[in-house]
Amino acid sequence: MFNHDKKFIENKYHKTDKPFDPYARMAYHGYDYDKRTGLGDEEIKDGLSRLYEKIKSLPHPVAKAYAVKYVLENTKIDINEHDFFVGFWSVNRLANCITQDKWNEEVFNNILPELKNKMHDMNESGAIAIWPDFDHVVPDWDAILNLGFPGLKKRAEKYKELHRKNNTLTPETEAFFDGIIIEYTAIIDLIDRLYKYALTKTHAKAAKIAECLCHIRDGAPQNIYEAMQIIYIYFMLSECFDSYQVRSLGNGLDNALYSYYQNDLKNGAYTREDIKELLRYFLMQWSAIGNYWGQPFYMGGTNADGSTKYNELSYDILDVYDELGIYNPKIQVKVNKSTPDKLIFKVFDMIRRGQNCFVFCCEPGMMKAAMAYGATYDEALNMDIRGCYEIGIRANEVSTDTGYINPLKAIEYVMNNGFDKTISRQFGLKTGELETFTSFDKFYNAVIKQWENMIETTISVSLAYEKYLAFINPSNMYSATIEDSLKKGSDAYQNGVKFNNSAILNSGFASLIDAVMAVKEFVYDKKIVTLETLAKALDAGWNGFEDLHTMILKSPHKYGNDDAETDAYTEAMSAYFTSKVNNRPNARGGVYKASMHSALEFIWEGEKTGSTPDGRYAGDEISKNGSPSVGMDREGVTALIKSALKSRPYTYCETHCLDVMLHPSAVVGDDGLETMKALLFMYMKNGGQAIQFNVFNTKTLYDAQKRPEKYQNLQVRVCGWNVLWNNLSEKEQNAYITRAENIR
Repeated sequence: MFNHDKKFIENKYHKTDKPFDPYARMAYHGYDYDKRTGLGDEEIKDGLSRLYEKIKSLPHPVAKAYAVKYVLENTKIDINEHDFFVGFWSVNRLANCITQDKWNEEVFNNILPELKNKMHDMNESGAIAIWPDFDHVVPDWDAILNLGFPGLKKRAEKYKELHRKNNTLTPETEAFFDGIIIEYTAIIDLIDRLYKYALTKTHAKAAKIAECLCHIRDGAPQNIYEAMQIIYIYFMLSECFDSYQVRSLGNGLDNALYSYYQNDLKNGAYTREDIKELLRYFLMQWSAIGNYWGQPFYMGGTNADGSTKYNELSYDILDVYDELGIYNPKIQVKVNKSTPDKLIFKVFDMIRRGQNCFVFCCEPGMMKAAMAYGATYDEALNMDIRGCYEIGIRANEVSTDTGYINPLKAIEYVMNNGFDKTISRQFGLKTGELETFTSFDKFYNAVIKQWENMIETTISVSLAYEKYLAFINPSNMYSATIEDSLKKGSDAYQNGVKFNNSAILNSGFASLIDAVMAVKEFVYDKKIVTLETLAKALDAGWNGFEDLHTMILKSPHKYGNDDAETDAYTEAMSAYFTSKVNNRPNARGGVYKASMHSALEFIWEGEKTGSTPDGRYAGDEISKNGSPSVGMDREGVTALIKSALKSRPYTYCETHCLDVMLHPSAVVGDDGLETMKALLFMYMKNGGQAIQFNVFNTKTLYDAQKRPEKYQNLQVRVCGWNVLWNNLSEKEQNAYITRAENIR
């Protein structure tokens, strides 16, 4: 049945034969919907503009709830013969035009106008990428599955009455609860509308879909199909209507669904093959959505007694994913010493066959990181994995991506006395003219001061605007799932959970190390060039200084080569960053957390960074995550892992990830699987957190670049997600080819 329906589902959210921008995936529509079921996007926007006059003076949680309610009441819907999962038409966050967009402008134009220009310079300079982040939440999926939408609404109503009884129902608290109740009422009404529409259909799937919708309209899901449907509906409504990106499907998808799986097999509701068929339809929803960043879910974990949480459903999910040959959603695999070899080898085999959707999340290192900011052992053991591979305490933590700091700019600012040539103004500190740096110690100290200034600037700006996150975008849907938030009567994304944290991301770390070592070696130790001449070489983009450029590139003092002196600076500078960031109070009652993660800022910030002493050309990418600069790790993967471990990954309380590239010849047969496991366990046993693998050879990549039509399904692990090779720019492809050429 699924093979007959697959092509149709692939066109559910956007037409695959039309141009598509995955960064703006919610702006598209796929196949046509029945016009009788609702309005088009422009008609809804017109209605929202009229609604605005009625709600603009209401408290923001209530105003947002009414705006979302209007869209849910008027969006077109679908119950399709080719799909077991319902369809929503207006998925481009239409309610934002009278809520979040206006409130964001109010904060930065009226309340904090001085911050707007400063943040503009931070972003335009390439030094610090910063914005209010609403894209990294994981709801309490246990509450959603156990209570259902009606139960979540009733629980909120109960806590509202408790606050009234206890005389703690302030106007702000009442608005908080009213926003939840209005929005969840609208969600239940939407499901009722879908149910009644399903009753009008006569196709083979209609009765099953109608029964499912009836059950989740009135209560909690009763079988695995209904559990999948409620996960999908919550995701779609939160991300596309309530404007909070959901960064995990279940609190461990295999474990979230396992009790339903067992019960359905036991009572005969479904066979194992029936469940696999439902999984095909379920997983294809996110493949069809086509979000560039990928939709994550994690699997596995460890029980309190040390036994593994992997189960039969874990393997069925992997089997279905492998069979489908998709690259989204992306899968985070929790690993520990008790993780079965069967599971690990199954995933490694998929990776070496081109399935690059996996990241291994090492529980021992991640637990150390979580406990370092106050989590208990049990909280750390049962943590969620959010987004790409970030840590999150289940049902009790939010963590914003506050700022991506590009430390290569610290080098650039030292070379130019704080002047930023990208934005043509003073942005860094005035640490002195080049002739004043008469020793490496003075140069190094200036770099640290510039880096410190960037960290402090990020923190001071975020302290100002993060007070207004719930003002800009109240988290009505998310807050309802978090019981502690209801007990406090406070927005879960602002200060309603135990850990209201903020992450500061360390981008380009290896590039920083390489640049510092190049200055040390060639200016101060070997005295091959003066700092002033090096500055001229950088200004010239290395033109006329080709011999110097070649010497620098060939230097062994590069991050990722197990070089003792370089690794000493790796350890010291990593410790500097984590000690400056971790556990400092933020604006929401939580703390800042250090993160070794770059997302696509390794490209975007690199485009705004001039030539640097490590031999990098202006505009080239900087290093990503905890990985080496392109082509600079020449001593093999073991040396790379040893160097990466010198950064002490477990001290990055938000996340730390290492990217590893292997040649196909290294992973052939059973010995190849053992080799991959040995690398993973070496990293895990020494405090590593996340690690992801690409298996490539240069010949394949060159051929894929020349004849893309032959490689429609070739996948690449980019940062915390995987994309098709053919979707990368030529410049990005060349960077991967360079890495592949240096594999040992």
